[in-house]
Amino acid sequence: MPSEIGKDFPGLANADGSRWHYLDTAATAQKPQSVIDAVTRALGADYATVHRGVYSRSASMTLGYEAARRRVAAFIGGREDEIVFTRGATEAINIVAQCYPRAAGSGGRVLLSLLEHHSNIVPWQLAGWQVDVCPLTADGRIDLDAAEAMLTPDHAMVAFAHVSNVLGSVLDVERAAALAHGVGAKLLLDGCQAVPRVPVDVAALDCDFYAFSGHKLYGPTGIGALWGRAELLDAMPPWQGGGAMIDRVSFEGTTFAAAPQRFEAGTPAIVEAIGLAAACDYVAAHDLASVARHEGALVNMLRDALRPMNDVTLFGPEESAGIVSFAMQGVHPHDLGTILDEENVAIRAGHHCAQPLMEHLGVPATARASFGLYSDESDVAALVRGIERARRIFS
Repeated sequence: MPSEIGKDFPGLANADGSRWHYLDTAATAQKPQSVIDAVTRALGADYATVHRGVYSRSASMTLGYEAARRRVAAFIGGREDEIVFTRGATEAINIVAQCYPRAAGSGGRVLLSLLEHHSNIVPWQLAGWQVDVCPLTADGRIDLDAAEAMLTPDHAMVAFAHVSNVLGSVLDVERAAALAHGVGAKLLLDGCQAVPRVPVDVAALDCDFYAFSGHKLYGPTGIGALWGRAELLDAMPPWQGGGAMIDRVSFEGTTFAAAPQRFEAGTPAIVEAIGLAAACDYVAAHDLASVARHEGALVNMLRDALRPMNDVTLFGPEESAGIVSFAMQGVHPHDLGTILDEENVAIRAGHHCAQPLMEHLGVPATARASFGLYSDESDVAALVRGIERARRIFS
């Protein structure tokens, strides 16, 4: 991407005006000025509550909030009545795990994979689902041949990451959907790492639920979305009660609003939803197909630089979506991260909320560099310089 894109992101500048080499976008993305401005307006001059006020500014804010729902839905090819605003992908997956109807007397059976984020493991356990685990291929992709052999009509749900937050591997969604639907199961996709990196069209993907977070998509924290097929959302009961999600309340009983409002109890994250819509607009204006090619080129550049280092182990497929995880022999990822910070480079170091995957890889943690649409070749060069310094220190 042209270096001028970086100028849209005030968080990429150090106090002295120099560039901060931010390579932790998979954890949380920096925010463009257009998102900051949208949030500032919504929190300031435009602010009012939504859905309840009869005064004009409340009506205007309600229109803006629901327009944000339409813009977020359009960003992933969905309908506005199929978008539930949530606190993030974690809450979105919890809603499905808790509320999706299961056969009487059955806890429900769900197929996950070894590379899932904890937010796509723990909710199913808490909700009492019977969890089966699909293995990975040698290069770190979800093994759909194994999934085909494991799936049975007892499975009500398949829940896979669209893009791995550790390995960057991309799921063959078309085949995953066919396998799930072939046994009568539904397919939920964790799209946190996909929506900022690859074009997403939920209709074309043929999934049944899609969850993602705003802060990984260059938007605010505290907001995300669950997309679900309208008929599936309509069949699901609410999981939280309160204001806004009701039709009529009495002490004898309560009836609930239609989806998606049924799942949005309480005063919503008004400002954050408007910020998320602004982020969707910003990313859409830069063409996600171009973003994917750009990040892919940076991945190749970094892997080419690290591959000759015999004390560095690379994880995941050669072609990944904007993410490179690696380990250095004799250097803990936390130590590497500290040295890189001294070199003005920010990476992630740890288990990345994927402890079962770390166990599979045979390491306690990895170092992870993740790119965004603002990343460029100078970030790769700075990272490699920092790694070479760490090699000298620990040699």
